[in-house]
Amino acid sequence: MSSPEDKASGKLWDGALDAQQAFGDRDGRRPALLAVHDAVDEGTAYRAELSARVDQPVLSDDPVLQRDLQLPDSWWEDLAGTLEKVAAVDTDRVAVRQQYMDRAIPEFVGIPAPAVTRWTAAHSDLHWANVTAPLRILDWEGWGRAPQGFDAATLYAYTLLQENVAARVRAAFPVLGSPAGLAAEATVCAQLLQTVARGDNLTLEDQLHNWSEELRRR
Repeated sequence: MSSPEDKASGKLWDGALDAQQAFGDRDGRRPALLAVHDAVDEGTAYRAELSARVDQPVLSDDPVLQRDLQLPDSWWEDLAGTLEKVAAVDTDRVAVRQQYMDRAIPEFVGIPAPAVTRWTAAHSDLHWANVTAPLRILDWEGWGRAPQGFDAATLYAYTLLQENVAARVRAAFPVLGSPAGLAAEATVCAQLLQTVARGDNLTLEDQLHNWSEELRRR
């Protein structure tokens, strides 16, 4: 990474290092950060990070799942168990801000921002280009506090084109569809509908609108 020296800080700059200190390798499910080297040259800060090698390919080249996946029950159990351990970590890092929810959910989902029953630590970018089988979860630089169920809702959103796998996500994470998960689901839905409005993730547009209708009914 590189940045002007006076801006070389903050959530993304320190995310991998903070994740290593908070989580370690999470029972082998997170590639350990082995070394960090910082340098400054002519007002530009540089950071190089060395992580444990991951031999398995990611499950999708695109964050949005474009094909059916047949993953064993053990994979889903590993994922649910890992995210449960992540959620139990106490942190001051912020992945989702209440102010964003208050603004974006009414605009893009059409309901007031649901009350958050519990804030937990979350990976916050859990999609199919960040996971492998056997399970490894990659790219931890954006982790922080988010509404309960945020990682499950994010993975579900990126699975909407594959009905069978989306149903498997819901089965693995019963927080989805529950009152406790409503805030997370509405936040993720709003985030992705916002990207659609900017011209991204257009393949998900219809499914996201269907999801937002379901959230409004709830």
